[in-house]
Amino acid sequence: MPLSHDAVLLIAFGGPTSRADIRPFIGRVLQGVPVPPGRIEEVAHHYEAIGGRSPLNEITLRQARALEKILKELGLSLPVYVGLRHSSPSIKETLQRMIAGGVKKALGFILSPLRTEASWERYQNNVAEVCSELGGSAPNVDYCPGWHAHPLFIQALAEQIRPALEKISRERRPTTPLVFTAHSVPTAMATRSPYVSQLEETSRLAAERLGHRRWSIAYQSRSGKPGDPWLEPDIGEALRKIASEGVAEVVVAPIGFVCDHVEVLYDLDIEARKIAEGLGLRFFRASSVNDHPTFIRMMADVIETTLSAISDQPKSLKPKS
Repeated sequence: MPLSHDAVLLIAFGGPTSRADIRPFIGRVLQGVPVPPGRIEEVAHHYEAIGGRSPLNEITLRQARALEKILKELGLSLPVYVGLRHSSPSIKETLQRMIAGGVKKALGFILSPLRTEASWERYQNNVAEVCSELGGSAPNVDYCPGWHAHPLFIQALAEQIRPALEKISRERRPTTPLVFTAHSVPTAMATRSPYVSQLEETSRLAAERLGHRRWSIAYQSRSGKPGDPWLEPDIGEALRKIASEGVAEVVVAPIGFVCDHVEVLYDLDIEARKIAEGLGLRFFRASSVNDHPTFIRMMADVIETTLSAISDQPKSLKPKS
């Protein structure tokens, strides 16, 4: 049976690829929004502290290569493209490559497990804007549904968290706090989306898969105006509360991200770890799913299921781009 789509488009945030690219990258993210120079330099320092680059782009490309391979094994010979909002290959560059490659219909996969305007709608809007700019030759892009509670995503999380838990003695492990984190967002944005409920469901399912009863949620990497309300508790507050309860260790799992990047490698590994150690807590951080084979299998399953559902729909009900 011919496939309804002839390519997959992975969409992610992007990151700087070198020290020289750090400040231009921050400028692309800000898009002219006025920010105090001191804040820009603070963020630049975060990237410099983790080696002067973000591994996000490289990990996303690895995810794409692994996904293309497993799709082929499933009988779905679809090229997998990567479009990044703020880095190269940009969404525009990638759509131009897709046009050159003869792609007419693509299935978009947004690399964010939790849905807000910032993590989903803006990505879709960016793609739509570029397609409009490129005119009639641009491919139509449909989107996979969300996957925050997909069994294979939950399994991948558990497989990444378990090694961190196993660094703690068998006797203390069951009572060690496990903190699931995600990027904080403005509360006004959160109330217009399923972000919090999805995070709560993902956390609960991962804890159940691990058989770990002592868990909580915290938010991290807050930005924006200091006076604006954002989701809480912040990871620093959560660590202080845990330390006040007299425990010796904590495991932190950044389940709101799919790559180890600056929010993980600096905000957790450096900043949060420093807070924890200052409180006398031993700090263990679980890896993000990255290109873990189970996560790639999940991506393939979502794509296969979406394509099957589209093929089974009457023509009048098929999604329009």
